[in-house]
Amino acid sequence: MVVGQSQALSRASKRPERSFFQRARYLAARHTSGVIGAVGLLIVVLVALLAGVLATHSPTETDAVNRLLGVGAEGHLFGTDNLGRDVYSRTVYGTRVSLIVGVSVSLVAVVVGVAVGLIAGYYRRVDSALMRLMDALMAFPGIVLAIGIMAMLGQSLLNVIIALGVVYMPRVARLVRSVVLGLRERQFVEAAQATGLADIHILLRHILPNIWSPVIVQATFIFAEGVLGEAGLSFLGIGPPPTIPSWGNMLGEARQFIREAPLLMVFPGAALTLMVLSLNLVGDGIRDLLDPRLRRRQ
Repeated sequence: MVVGQSQALSRASKRPERSFFQRARYLAARHTSGVIGAVGLLIVVLVALLAGVLATHSPTETDAVNRLLGVGAEGHLFGTDNLGRDVYSRTVYGTRVSLIVGVSVSLVAVVVGVAVGLIAGYYRRVDSALMRLMDALMAFPGIVLAIGIMAMLGQSLLNVIIALGVVYMPRVARLVRSVVLGLRERQFVEAAQATGLADIHILLRHILPNIWSPVIVQATFIFAEGVLGEAGLSFLGIGPPPTIPSWGNMLGEARQFIREAPLLMVFPGAALTLMVLSLNLVGDGIRDLLDPRLRRRQ
């Protein structure tokens, strides 16, 4: 029995480890939803990049005569809103706004959260104080905290990014801290400390490269939640200024005319759903791709 087990282990150890791209192809065959999400996200990105080409009208041009037109009327593919603006063009440009917000919120949350998590996990004397601050931020419902920050900062796209970044940053900080607490006791970190390396060198060269896998997965979900957060703030009237064609602004304005033009909410709502669903499916795929247990099963 022992001989058979040792032979099996020997064969497993000799099996060449698959490259990143080989594992990606393997996952594509088994994780169809991840591929679907990637295709959907690619479509969203292309629409955002080509918004100036795809749009048929200016997203801010008003026409008091042609208000609340139906689908396809007067050359307006999705109709017009209460100010006579082309709904199709505003939906297309809203893709660009949502991508900017999602990417920016993810960057703010990841950069600040990683820095706080590294410091809290590595330096025990400040760990308790930093984690109590993170707990205080997480004690508030995300949308309530974002509303409070927006009330202090005022309406602008930059302030939306800051507010949502603060909301989602503690999640990253706690995740990174938990990983660093385990890495801090590993032999390679203790060896680096014994050689007299500076703490900043140990953090950047020995600990930081080992925390990116869970952080990347978390960033994809923060991306999706950032898009939803901006839409929620805009829907409540405290997001970007109404002149910015965001999906949340479109939904908030369409709510007032749900009886006269119910389709006004359908198009930005469908675009928002497609984007968030694609991001979540991509996040699931990346999580499986970076899961070390998956490598052992291949």
